Amino acid sequence: MTDLYPLLMSPMFDPRPWGSLDLSPIYPNHRYLEKIGESWLTGDRGKIANGPLKGKSLAELSSQFSRQLLGDAPKDADRFPLLLKFLFPQEKLSVQVHPDDDAAQLCGEPCGKTECWYVAHAKPGSQIALGLKSGVTQKQFEQSIHDQCAEELLNWINVFPGEMIYVAGGTIHTLGPGSIIVETQQQSDTTYRLYDYGRPRELHLKAGLSVMKEKVASGKVVRPAPSAITGTKNIKSPLIAAPNFVVDRFELKQPQDFRAEPDLPNSVRILVAVDGCGVVETRGAEPVTFAKGDAVVVPACFADFSVRPQWTLEMLQAYVPGGALPEPVTRM
Repeated sequence: MTDLYPLLMSPMFDPRPWGSLDLSPIYPNHRYLEKIGESWLTGDRGKIANGPLKGKSLAELSSQFSRQLLGDAPKDADRFPLLLKFLFPQEKLSVQVHPDDDAAQLCGEPCGKTECWYVAHAKPGSQIALGLKSGVTQKQFEQSIHDQCAEELLNWINVFPGEMIYVAGGTIHTLGPGSIIVETQQQSDTTYRLYDYGRPRELHLKAGLSVMKEKVASGKVVRPAPSAITGTKNIKSPLIAAPNFVVDRFELKQPQDFRAEPDLPNSVRILVAVDGCGVVETRGAEPVTFAKGDAVVVPACFADFSVRPQWTLEMLQAYVPGGALPEPVTRM
């Protein structure tokens, strides 16, 4: 059986009517003939781009290697736990909602879809909508859908580069144009579209309204200040610690060791390059180079690894927490 090693992922570009032809802030050498809304980096369908396992999917490897790849944290030992992607909204996304775990399981789904958004880029005036305006009821919102004015009842907020937004399952939400988002989410693609500005796409009013919540923990995450990593010029910025995922940002100017520590779970780790270029190095495996827009999946069996930047590297690290964490503190 082929041994595991750090896995460079092949981005999967997903056309969407609200997407963009210009992905140059992240993928400067790509050209597209149709609007691309999302670049999927991990998830069950994600394909390996390097080494003997090239062409295999994360679903296949999760089944084959189980705990060696995934670690102890995921509830489902044979399913890759996190889906990470870039979003490129050029127009407003549909107004939508995802179920939380309880609502999803009532429908026979293994899990809900709670997610978080790291704002990698944002033009002045970029906005997202999270939840309903204060005092708006579900009944009023449902009527606004029929009256073709649903977006007027949403809670719109401005977003800025470097912010992290928590989107709990059950939250009505949408993205406006002008930003580039790195999304980390539970491994689910259950989306109920409630309102789509007249686009000829199916709506899911009954299912969506049944899982929406008027009060949610969603919002901009209140975070501690970034801190220098002892003995280096590198900076670590904790972005979010939530029940389903932990995401940290690193600004690396010199090599950085990532080692097993008592407070860290035994979990698969996903590294996403937001800017610059770096090399992932582990004992007994070929080095893996990844650049802006790429992701590397570091199997849980590699508790110790290092990342060597080529000049400066801005990257995110996502993993599954080992214990039950509370929802993060947020503000609108």
